[in-house]
Amino acid sequence: MKLQPDKSKAPTINAYGQGWVEVNGVKHTRSVVVSSIEEWPTWNWAPVRFQELKQEDFQSLAREGVELVILGSGQRLQFASASLMAPLIKQGIGLECMDTPAACRTYNILSSEGRKVLAALLIEP
Repeated sequence: MKLQPDKSKAPTINAYGQGWVEVNGVKHTRSVVVSSIEEWPTWNWAPVRFQELKQEDFQSLAREGVELVILGSGQRLQFASASLMAPLIKQGIGLECMDTPAACRTYNILSSEGRKVLAALLIEP
């Protein structure tokens, strides 16, 4: 049996470091959302620090057709409260919290599998 890799058209997170993330060769120094759905590849996300997150920030992530949101909570792992996650819960969308470097790696794996996933990445200055 011959195996061939799937060709995903989803944006790829190429690299990351303290205060930046590179998506498809473009370096982002502000928080960003990366989507495996072609209609919404990337957009800037308002919150900078985990403590600034509001329910409205999660509302913008509750897009039809997305099955999972990966929250990159910055340089350390922090968990979002149920009240913050309410817009996602109402839509039946899963949320996984992890530090931003782990979120970058996880997004790449899931998007390469064809999963409909968003990575909401907090990039702290």
